[in-house]
Parts: sequence; C-alpha cells; structure tokens
Amino acid sequence: MTMFSSRNWREYPQRYRLEASKFKKSGKTYFPPRAVDPETSDTVQEKVVLPDTGKIVTYTVIRTAPGMWADNAPYALAIAELTDGTRLMAQVADCDVNEVKIGMEIRIEFRRIQTESHHGVLSYGYKFVPKWY
Repeated sequence: MTMFSSRNWREYPQRYRLEASKFKKSGKTYFPPRAVDPETSDTVQEKVVLPDTGKIVTYTVIRTAPGMWADNAPYALAIAELTDGTRLMAQVADCDVNEVKIGMEIRIEFRRIQTESHHGVLSYGYKFVPKWY
C-alpha cells in the first residue's frame, strides 16, 4: 500500500505542523483533528498547534520490525503526554532502547519517517527525542 495519496496530502497540516482541534464546550484537544467532539457532539472548534514537549507514559520496543523498517530494529515506540495533556504516539529516536523509561522527558522533532520503495520519495513527520539530547 502506498502512503503517497490524497490522504497523505490531507494529513500534512497535522503531520508537519502538529495541528489539532480544541473544542469550545469540553475544552478538550484532539490529535489528529476531529470534526465533532465525541463526548459533547460539539462542532465549534479552533485549530491549535500542539506543544513540543512532554513525558513518556508508556512504550514498547520493536525487535522484529516489518520489512521497510527492519534496518532500524530494535526501536522504541512510545505514547507521550504533552504539556497540554494531549497524548500521541511516535518513535523514540536518538537514544538506545534500553534508556527509554516511563516518565522520560521528550521533545518532538520533525524527521524523515520513511522512503517509499525504489521511487525514493521521502515522507516526513514527527519523532520523540530525549529532552537532554
């Protein structure tokens, strides 16, 4: 399955600028953005940019990776809670998988996610890096 489709273009604002939707009634922020608040059915929202720092709340280490990421194994995937309370998942980069811990402070960086097959088309997005890096 190719990632370079109209879906990929539609996701650029959230992938490249970390745009999220914040709803007026509940005050909750959702990433990726949603059209309707699932709790209140509210449609009144504003676009916000997520903070770029937070802490890891849980993680896993991928030791046997799918083909396209096999050369990166082992690597860690984590769910982090950002300073505004929003949670998101990304790969943890720039540290050994044995150094990843719950509570570790991270920041978000814009990085290359993948190269699509022989076409060499690059896909960018966000990854977590330790705050001390």
